[in-house]
Amino acid sequence: MKTFIYPEMMIHVPMCTHKNPLSVLVAGQKSDLLQKELGRYRDIAVATVNDHDLLESLRASGDKSTDVAVIDMLTADSAVIAHLNRILKDDGLAVMNHPNLDDIQSNTVLMQVLGNYFKIIMPYHLEDDSTLLLCSKEYHPTADIVLQRSDLLEGHQYYNCDVHIAAFAMPQYVRKNYLGIIRN
Repeated sequence: MKTFIYPEMMIHVPMCTHKNPLSVLVAGQKSDLLQKELGRYRDIAVATVNDHDLLESLRASGDKSTDVAVIDMLTADSAVIAHLNRILKDDGLAVMNHPNLDDIQSNTVLMQVLGNYFKIIMPYHLEDDSTLLLCSKEYHPTADIVLQRSDLLEGHQYYNCDVHIAAFAMPQYVRKNYLGIIRN
């Protein structure tokens, strides 16, 4: 996969779904690439943590202090997810890695834990058939896309508003396998 696709899709999908993202938490090993993409947005506060300190950093964060969380790692830890929920504002959303969609059992466990906190839970495709997981308390990634923001961003090599919406299209077998688990 081309190295620019992952950071563009990890950042711009949530940033162009949330109506007014002002505070962003970035966790994981590729935070420098993700921060570079966040540099396209003005007037946002970015907090970064590495993957080893995620739970402690979330515990130390204030309640309802974050609009968007970008978790560049795989975690199904219920304590991490509970603290993630606590720090996200009432209309907050998160993007994270998750097991391959072929691993139905692991994804089901993860999505059921996330379902305790998020109204919308939807995987979305990257070019190489890998997927990321968008979890939102309020905004739907295709119905609530902020077109003006996504259209005005410049300098992308992959992301645009059409790719944003198309990334959420799922084949019928995925819909069938995750019926009642994916929340859209």
